[in-house]
Amino acid sequence: MSSVAGQIIKGSLWLSGARAIVNALGWASTIVLARLLTPDDFGLVAIGTTIQAIIMAVTEMSLAQALVHHRAPDDDHLNTAWTLGFLRGLVIAAMLALAAHPLALLYEDARLEWVIYAIAFGVFLGGLSNPRRVMLQRQLIFWQDFLLNVGMRLATVIVSIGVAVYYRNYWALILGGMAGQLVGLAISYMIMPFLPRFGLRHARELWSFSFWLTLGQTVNTINWRFDQLLIGKLLGRSELGYYSVGDNLAQMPTREATNPLRLTLFPAFSRISDDPARLRAAYQRAQGLITAMALPVGVGFALVAEPLVRVAMGDKWLPAVPIIQALSSIFAFQTFGSVVQPLAMSLGATKNLFHRDLWVFFVRLPIILTGLFFGGLPGLVVARMVSGTVSTIMNMELVRRLSGLGLRTQFGSNLRTLGAIAVMIVGVTACRRLAFTAAHPGPLYLISEVIILAATGAILYLGSHWLFWRLQGYPQGPEKEVRDLLGQALARLRRPQPLRSR
Repeated sequence: MSSVAGQIIKGSLWLSGARAIVNALGWASTIVLARLLTPDDFGLVAIGTTIQAIIMAVTEMSLAQALVHHRAPDDDHLNTAWTLGFLRGLVIAAMLALAAHPLALLYEDARLEWVIYAIAFGVFLGGLSNPRRVMLQRQLIFWQDFLLNVGMRLATVIVSIGVAVYYRNYWALILGGMAGQLVGLAISYMIMPFLPRFGLRHARELWSFSFWLTLGQTVNTINWRFDQLLIGKLLGRSELGYYSVGDNLAQMPTREATNPLRLTLFPAFSRISDDPARLRAAYQRAQGLITAMALPVGVGFALVAEPLVRVAMGDKWLPAVPIIQALSSIFAFQTFGSVVQPLAMSLGATKNLFHRDLWVFFVRLPIILTGLFFGGLPGLVVARMVSGTVSTIMNMELVRRLSGLGLRTQFGSNLRTLGAIAVMIVGVTACRRLAFTAAHPGPLYLISEVIILAATGAILYLGSHWLFWRLQGYPQGPEKEVRDLLGQALARLRRPQPLRSR
């Protein structure tokens, strides 16, 4: 258990470093592009990328997960995975190219046709990706993901900002993404050289694991993307721009805080999947740590959203603030039970994940439609919060069936985190109402507001979390995980280095 935990921590550190850099670049890019482009530009591209995401999900084969789950994949498995990926990319690119003109007519915007042509080319590039780098993930080695993610994001940011400065239109978003894909493709083959050959020898074997994941991914993507298509058609491109940018920014803090750990869990859980007690303990440790990180980041981002958006993106993006505040909070809350995906995959229970996704879809669909048609964009945001709460409970129920951990146990192990979050919300809200009352604040005022509120929230959260932990007698939990990790890091720093002989 300690060996696996050590590898998880080491892998998480690589991914955390990558996500920190990617996150910083992403923030810088979003701020610059939001000032150079209009909500209409973001809305137009969102229509194309949403259509792409739905088609990609319908044809998703989850080949990387199948290779990780396989006990002993060889070169024939890799060739099969590459061939399937190539054929899929080619077919989807052709489908998008054929649909480009009809979709432009449907949305009454000729610009959309060329946007979809460009997206189709990007999909074809994605089909050429190198499956061999999955072999490092199987061994809980993730330095290659650091190089890949940072390289892709750096290329995307440079090209996007360059095109935006010169042309000031939506092509900055399209060409930036395409540049990132090209760089990522090159890096993947440099890290793990691989000369693919056409072959479908193990197609049925890989597909047998991926089938239910593909169905679940299809339902899940349609579930979380169809609202953007409706907004683009019913409310217009500008409203979709506010919604898509707000949704993306709201996801970012929670996603970046938890993805490094979450991405290591599937291969780690797979190693101990034949030992229910160890798997259950590992799940509780991982879920507690993820929740303790995600809740303060997501809720804290919601608390500083208004001054942050005003100083970083300008007042023209103020309509996105309520979207960010609501969705950032619900995304943070949804980390309860969020580790169910790697847990179920490690147990081969992919059919259970599909059933979960199907139930979430049928529950979420009427809620979203009701909110949108009766309340417009604000109604849709409220519906997202309601449906997010329901899907969280469904995830926790699936965890109970897979691991035997009841809902009370799952919530109970995070009571200190919930208490600390309550203290943080009250303290930051009071601080803002008492200290920041200017009617027309300037940039320096807004920057100081963000810094002071963020620092206040961090101090209140960490301090109250430690106090609750102490009052309970220092039980096992995320506090002990962090303390042990810091202790190991300090011990390594203090350890004398051996002298090298000349």
